[in-house]
Amino acid sequence: MQLLDRQQALAIAPLWRLGFRPFFLAGTLFALLAVALWAAVLQGLTNPAVPGGLLAWHRHEMPFGFGLAIIAGFLLTAVQNWTGHPGLSGRPLIALFGLWLAARLAWFTSVPLPLLIAMQLAFIGLLIAQMARQLIAARQRNNYPILLVLSLLALCQSLTLAGLALGDDGLQRRGALAALWLIAVMLSLIGGRVIPFFTQRGLGRAEAFAAHPWQDRLLLACGVLVAALFASGHNLQARPWLAAPFILLSALHGLRLWRWYLRGIWHVPLLWSLHLAYAWLLLATLGMAAWHLGWLAQPSLASHALAVGAMGGLILAMMARVSLGHTGRALQPPKAMPWAFGLLNLGALIRVTCGGGWLWLAALCWGVAFALFAWHYAPMLCRARVDGHPG
Repeated sequence: MQLLDRQQALAIAPLWRLGFRPFFLAGTLFALLAVALWAAVLQGLTNPAVPGGLLAWHRHEMPFGFGLAIIAGFLLTAVQNWTGHPGLSGRPLIALFGLWLAARLAWFTSVPLPLLIAMQLAFIGLLIAQMARQLIAARQRNNYPILLVLSLLALCQSLTLAGLALGDDGLQRRGALAALWLIAVMLSLIGGRVIPFFTQRGLGRAEAFAAHPWQDRLLLACGVLVAALFASGHNLQARPWLAAPFILLSALHGLRLWRWYLRGIWHVPLLWSLHLAYAWLLLATLGMAAWHLGWLAQPSLASHALAVGAMGGLILAMMARVSLGHTGRALQPPKAMPWAFGLLNLGALIRVTCGGGWLWLAALCWGVAFALFAWHYAPMLCRARVDGHPG
């Protein structure tokens, strides 16, 4: 039976054997093109007509187009390891990916707004259904928080799209920001598992890092609370009492980084990129706390520290590591990838610290970083594993 399953898997074109392959590649290309388009719009070079305007498109597509694509690729691959059952592949994977792609293209076509909205929500709905089917069948209760966060993301997307349908900018902003902080929760959940594991393996450390379940649960609860406060509109106005959950999140993220830190990470690009990206979560929460306390003028600086530094950085670092492992290659990234990691962090720093006149440079750093990944990783994502395994 196992031999038959293996033969069936090998009969599938490599790109469609596991979720990380099409979603990592397409998500990377989308990140490059979407940010380039947004930068061109900000520079007054173009202004294509899309439902609700380009700001509505940008708000929706960065978390729900780019972010959700990479999350889908990672989860659809990881669930195979968690449950011991094959992940989505072949025609079902092609269909799910096709829906994601169609939803991205629909913004620039003349499809009716209700159909556009239905396409956006259908993708996350099917992703949740697939993850729930596999996790519940395997009784993977420790991974149920993943389903919770995905379901809350779907509600945030619904809020954002309701704002689009009603022409309500406030609803769109609330939904998009709540989604961004829920993605921070997802990054915390996944990062809390893989960063210490990858660090242990990457440095040949015999002893595993100690688990701290109470800290994980507190990060989850506090992160969901923060997202709920954005969705309700409370976090859109500076209020000193709302600094408290962000201060708590800062302390928890800082404690994690301190516990995971080993000096040897700076010699391993696949490690320092993860740790540095996770540190942007700490900076983002500190920034929001500072804004609520009146010490920071704009909350968007903290939001972009999260979106560019943490989300972009962890996505790039995770894709670089996961793609190597799941294609049977040595855990040595192409020589250009340390430059890609550095450029992405430089872009985040420019976006957060420099004025609007420098946004083009931040976008350029982002674009080159993801272009380097696409250039070097596209061949391995589109080919079979070097050992012939169907992964």
